[in-house]
Amino acid sequence: MSFQQGISGLNAAARNLEVIGNNIANANTVGAKVSRAEFADIYANTALHQAGSTPGMGVAVSAVTQQFGQGSIRSTENPRDLAINGRGFFVVSQPGALDRSYTRNGQFQMDSQNYLVTGDGQRLQGYSVDPTTGVTTGVLSDIQLSSTGIQPQVTTKGTLALNLDGRAAAPTASTPAFSTTNSASYASSTSMTVYDQQGNEHVLSTYYRRTAVDNQWDVYASLDGNPVPALAAGVQPPAGRLTFNADGTLDTAQSGTLNAGVLTAGDLSVQLPYPTSTLPVPPSSSATSAPVTLSFTGTTQFGQAFGVTALSQDGFGPGQLTGFSVDGDGTVQARYSNGRTIGAARIALADFANEQGLVPMGNNLWRSTTSSGTPVIGTPATGTLGSLQGGALEESNIDLTTQLVDMISAQRAYQANAQTIKTQDQMLSTLVNLR
Repeated sequence: MSFQQGISGLNAAARNLEVIGNNIANANTVGAKVSRAEFADIYANTALHQAGSTPGMGVAVSAVTQQFGQGSIRSTENPRDLAINGRGFFVVSQPGALDRSYTRNGQFQMDSQNYLVTGDGQRLQGYSVDPTTGVTTGVLSDIQLSSTGIQPQVTTKGTLALNLDGRAAAPTASTPAFSTTNSASYASSTSMTVYDQQGNEHVLSTYYRRTAVDNQWDVYASLDGNPVPALAAGVQPPAGRLTFNADGTLDTAQSGTLNAGVLTAGDLSVQLPYPTSTLPVPPSSSATSAPVTLSFTGTTQFGQAFGVTALSQDGFGPGQLTGFSVDGDGTVQARYSNGRTIGAARIALADFANEQGLVPMGNNLWRSTTSSGTPVIGTPATGTLGSLQGGALEESNIDLTTQLVDMISAQRAYQANAQTIKTQDQMLSTLVNLR
């Protein structure tokens, strides 16, 4: 008689209860994955190879594996929180260390140096992004948002799309000469903010006055109330001209810049008299003004009220970092106080051929092993990697109800194995007490 089977059953059931208890304890741990105790029977090798007639020697826990199924995603409204929807792990590393760890816990913070870090200080890994093209560049490194802000950019181009009221009357002998201060001297006007090299704001206003020629309008301009171009003999000349086809669309061949009454077809080019302290603006060498090109593509002359449908320019003032958000493809969009949003970095994700080969390290971290395979690192929403959701977290995939039921089954197994030991003991006592 042997107590081996009962003892092994007790040990296995106890180990199973430990796994279940750990699952229950981590039911609310962000990014935690449910563990499962896996069992294997034990047989002794026999010299006569009569395994079919050999009773087993019990059971052993062959492995404790984690199941990497997707957990529910919960919105948190915290932009630093990130959730992976699909396969993949965040890549993190201790400052200055070469080895990396992997996690599904997206509870990130920003440290004093503007690095994105985990709760224990490990830095999130990603790639740099070209702010102009948005193309991912460089090698995998710590993600750090610039704390120095962004420098201003001088305005060089602007876009205006508007409708000039085709019902407006042409000027007559009683119509006053154009003046920015006399609204009766023009039909409509609009303004946009432009920036000099130092990021100072200026107001560029454009005014539209119909001419005596059908479908033709003169465009006047001013910067901060100063005529552009400057007055000539007390009269402000038009900066450009807009001519329309019979159907009300812009005739680009007859529209453009006016210089001494001579039309240069194309976009409207104006020389803005910025403060001399901000001049010249390369590549121009002028110490008196800076060139700005205005495009009127999409402008129309229809029989309806004046309206602006598009108004933009490429300059901006200086700005300091105010926050960030993360797109589904992992792009970290840094927000600045000047209203600019710039792609600062792109978060990297890692995938493994065998996720169950990863070794849990605590603190919601795993390490790769030869069993897991070499990590395949890429950007979210590419290949087999999942997408990211900002302001959300992936909850544990542990089903508490299932764990409680499994705990009852494990308890029953423990009681049953204890009963086999008790029965073996009773049989042995009977044998010993034979006379």
